[in-house]
Amino acid sequence: MRTSQWSSSYKVPVKKGLQTMIRALLKRRRRQILIDVSTQKDFFFADGKACIRNHRRVLSNLRRVLAWARLKHIPVISTCDSYPDNNGKSAVNYCLDGTTGQEKIHYTLLENRISFPADGNTDLPRDMLKKYRQVILHKRCIDPFSEPRIDRLLTEINATNFLLVGASAEDTVQAMALGLIQRGKNVTIITDAIGSLNKKQSELAIRKMKAKGAKLIESKKLAGTTHLKKVGACKCQTCSKQPDLAQAPVATAAAHN
Repeated sequence: MRTSQWSSSYKVPVKKGLQTMIRALLKRRRRQILIDVSTQKDFFFADGKACIRNHRRVLSNLRRVLAWARLKHIPVISTCDSYPDNNGKSAVNYCLDGTTGQEKIHYTLLENRISFPADGNTDLPRDMLKKYRQVILHKRCIDPFSEPRIDRLLTEINATNFLLVGASAEDTVQAMALGLIQRGKNVTIITDAIGSLNKKQSELAIRKMKAKGAKLIESKKLAGTTHLKKVGACKCQTCSKQPDLAQAPVATAAAHN
């Protein structure tokens, strides 16, 4: 009987300690990561080489989502298209190295960030997402998982919930979402912060991502609404116009999440 009492009193703190450790591990694995796909000037500005449809609306929602990520200290992983010019013989005409169109939209850049070229390597610093708020990974292909460093980071990262914004729905965003799902991650598509070039193809892509397990939400559910009347990035006539209705501040809505 005495042995049983000592055994029982010994097991209690061990069990509590194990439960605490498990809860901590589960909490870490539930953390959110914002995946920012190709938010570059060639895709989102009216004078870009491959501007998306409804770029003004998407730009406004992107800005709100990025503001929410800053407010909530959500880590951001960004992928950027980066193609060599090859003396004017590049296979594509957008996001060419060294051009203005290849640059990221200014409000998609966080101050504390680190950037990697598309060089075929897989090296990554230890504890990178503890040291930096944003990781920028360049790629020379549509499917981000064809880039070794991107594949390694998104496969090995200790998180399962990924929020996707960017362009375009029918190619890179779809490839990103399906690749994450194949790796056992939970994917949420912020539909009004995703741009597309072709309406029918993007609708098919959205349905396919949903069928494979992606969750679909709008930016207002995540980040609330905004009082901003202008996009503040693209200088085209459409983006310079004020919308009919001003909405509530983002901070007010975000505080309830």
